[in-house]
Amino acid sequence: MDLCARARDWSEIQERMLVPLYEAVYERLEVGPGTRLLGLGCGSGLALLMAASRGAAVTGVESCPERMALARQRLTPEAWDTRARADARLVDGSPPEATGAQTPAYTLVTSFEPIGCLAGDSEGLGEALGAATPLAERGAPVVLVGWGPPERCATSSVLRVATKLADPLRATGSWRPALRDDLEEVAQRAGLRPDGSGRVACPFGYADVDSAVRGLLSTGLFDAAIAATDQAQVDKEVAEALHPHLRQDGTVWMPNVFRYLIARVP
Repeated sequence: MDLCARARDWSEIQERMLVPLYEAVYERLEVGPGTRLLGLGCGSGLALLMAASRGAAVTGVESCPERMALARQRLTPEAWDTRARADARLVDGSPPEATGAQTPAYTLVTSFEPIGCLAGDSEGLGEALGAATPLAERGAPVVLVGWGPPERCATSSVLRVATKLADPLRATGSWRPALRDDLEEVAQRAGLRPDGSGRVACPFGYADVDSAVRGLLSTGLFDAAIAATDQAQVDKEVAEALHPHLRQDGTVWMPNVFRYLIARVP
């Protein structure tokens, strides 16, 4: 598996699929000058870039070195205008690395990586929240994101391929439908107080089947399937699962709804 190529697929194909969600959250929370944002699992930095364009000071935490390298390209001085880049910071590893003696408390924490489609996919998030919330000021909003119900997420039928192929491993990473209170349970376990939620339509649209396969595999949701079988078989079966969503012009279109929860730091 070429990790650099997969990170590029994430950055160039898949990350933008959640732009409507980023915009809805930033608009609702009035992100702008004065916002100090900590982005957990910031990927290749698109959501940070959008917040910085609104005037926010942004810090991103990402454990994948290949995605982090692409985020640096987006947010470094050579890549962007002076005002925004001066307030952008990227940190490898975990949330505690995102603070220091001179670092003011964050006014917003985001975790835009959706949960609710793989069993156990919220466990790492709980740990990250436990480390991040002490860095935020009292009452600061923390945003969590999850997949909507399967009947409103066309992509859920494709994600089931991962479960079918990975089943011999009997691993924790098997598909499961999103449950109504998934996000609230994560927030409460982290000691946060739920304070509102919303749903946003985020259709997944691709130029062709090949782009769709590359984009979906870049999420990491099919890693267990690849380990159980091989890359070629996963590519083939994902492509077959995409056929019902193929349009006459060769593009792929899958309507989805994602849910976000706003919780507060006590």
